[in-house]
Amino acid sequence: MPLTLEDIARLSEVSRSTVSRVINSDVKVKEETRQKVLKVIQSVNFQPNLAARGLATGRTNVIGVVIPARVSVIFTDPYFPVLLQGVSSACNNRTYSVMLWLAEPEYERRMITRILHNGLVDGAIVASALMNDPIVNSLSESKMPFIMIGRPPSMDVNYLDVDNLQAGRKATLHLLRLGYKRVATITGSLEQVSGYDRYQGYLQALQDYDRTIRSELVVAGDFTEEGGYHAMARLIPQKPDAVFVASDMMAYGAMRAIHEANLRIPEDVALVGFDDNPESARTTPTLTTVRQPIQNMGSKAAEILINIIENDIVSTQKVILDTELVVRESCGASQRR
Repeated sequence: MPLTLEDIARLSEVSRSTVSRVINSDVKVKEETRQKVLKVIQSVNFQPNLAARGLATGRTNVIGVVIPARVSVIFTDPYFPVLLQGVSSACNNRTYSVMLWLAEPEYERRMITRILHNGLVDGAIVASALMNDPIVNSLSESKMPFIMIGRPPSMDVNYLDVDNLQAGRKATLHLLRLGYKRVATITGSLEQVSGYDRYQGYLQALQDYDRTIRSELVVAGDFTEEGGYHAMARLIPQKPDAVFVASDMMAYGAMRAIHEANLRIPEDVALVGFDDNPESARTTPTLTTVRQPIQNMGSKAAEILINIIENDIVSTQKVILDTELVVRESCGASQRR
């Protein structure tokens, strides 16, 4: 049978209310008493009942993280583990726990919507949502604090992101400045704001150079390695001399397709990716890419959300973080100077 507050009070030789105040970090508890109770809690590995605690305090100190993506993508794309590491680190620093929900298929989306409103979490972080995602719409209509990692297309909600449009433009301009003539792109999912914005950045860069936008040099991907591989296989007959790929995972697939076609990177086809995953510094050749601060995005989003929860902030929080173009071998910059 699980231990109760009464059990901890008896072992600590204090009242039940004192144990409750220690668990809820009440500053009025004497430090000596606090340490005495905490020592007992640690020795018996006591875990407070979150539901009961929520009824007593109005909070559970639990943050829900919702990722509307396939399980296979979340556990193969390094973006998500790094992002979650940032969320978890910030929550641990503020004594919050994290609950992760993967919002596919549609049945799970409906279940998550119910869970998010049953009092188990104080707020939610939504990452990589689609445009007009029903989960985001449901949260927006509720009173639950939440923040999106990724710019919402039209809603006035809390969010944190990088400027994907300008980052995509910067990556494409880099290839154009190196003298490449047939610059193609493998887009991310255009149903996600990040994929759409990076594609718009590509188009703006071509317009900056008065280049004709050629539909045959634009192939849609899905942010997966296999998607990048198949997209590059479709591009190769169009003879691009450079490609801006909207994620590093897709760039790895594009590299594989280029090598299988007996073409060289960057001599035959130059590449620029997006994310700067750890593996990008170890590919052959090493991948030029746009670095976004993925772990910092996760930790910053959690910090903003916790501040909203604890301070009842009502003004909309909108934060844009910087990106950086990391020049390595795959763009051919060293050969074209």
